[in-house]
Amino acid sequence: MELKQVAAQNQRVVAAGRYETEQGDQVEVASLLAAAVAGTRRYEAAELLPQLTGPTCLERTADDDSTRDDSTRDEERSAGAKTTIEVTGEDTVTAARRLVAASAVDRVAVLNFASARHPGGGYLNGARAQEEDLCRKTLLYPCLIAASGYYAAHESARDPFYSHRSIYSPGVPVIRDQRDRLTAPVVTVDVITCAAPNAGAVRRVRPDLAERIPQVLVERAGVVLAAAARHGARRLVLGAWGCGVFRNDPRQVAAAFRTHLVADGAFRAAFTHVTFAVLDRSAQQPNLRAFREAFAG
Repeated sequence: MELKQVAAQNQRVVAAGRYETEQGDQVEVASLLAAAVAGTRRYEAAELLPQLTGPTCLERTADDDSTRDDSTRDEERSAGAKTTIEVTGEDTVTAARRLVAASAVDRVAVLNFASARHPGGGYLNGARAQEEDLCRKTLLYPCLIAASGYYAAHESARDPFYSHRSIYSPGVPVIRDQRDRLTAPVVTVDVITCAAPNAGAVRRVRPDLAERIPQVLVERAGVVLAAAARHGARRLVLGAWGCGVFRNDPRQVAAAFRTHLVADGAFRAAFTHVTFAVLDRSAQQPNLRAFREAFAG
């Protein structure tokens, strides 16, 4: 099936609230999708920045996490709740399915490498980047449509750095496998939609501001992590965010996340498991190599 046809079939699934797999399984998704759309929240640019300083995020969020009992939270504090960080060559959804299968309790959140101006990027037209693949394999697209203000704000600003605005969509149904086949049973993941700065455009139209890119990446990576922590996600799938058409340096993106996740970073104990899923099909694999070097050991 062509990628445009997958998108069209997803639209029919949304309209019907159900689908049938190749094996004949009847899968209802209407209630899950309605909850994901209703729960989608748009954050303004500065709304999550205060979480990047002060106490560690574990201290700020543990008391709000109803999924773990008091003894578990006490053990995490005393043990320092060390985060497992791994770098893999997977795609985002494959990594997310693996993390969901590994824990029946922890919320799993994934980062959508978003277009700042168009919901789903080129999803409806069959484009192949990470956001489009995520929209094909999940029912994220209706959640993005529900947060239209995010796109309007960036369209009016016309700033290649974009902004620290983000969208959080909880419990998005994952309906397809690696080969884009409809599957059962449905699993759900939270999705954080946030655009990286368009480094290529910055260097082209505002080269005098290019030196700001690393700091903007640090701040925006922190906003992504703050959104996940605020919503109680404990397992994350991140990756080479903005390292495609936006032409960000993968070493700078990896360093931005490292700033928050290791040593004295504000989110060093906020999550149990972080996967950097870096699907790099190039011969030299610069994106995958950059993340492996950043998080080695």
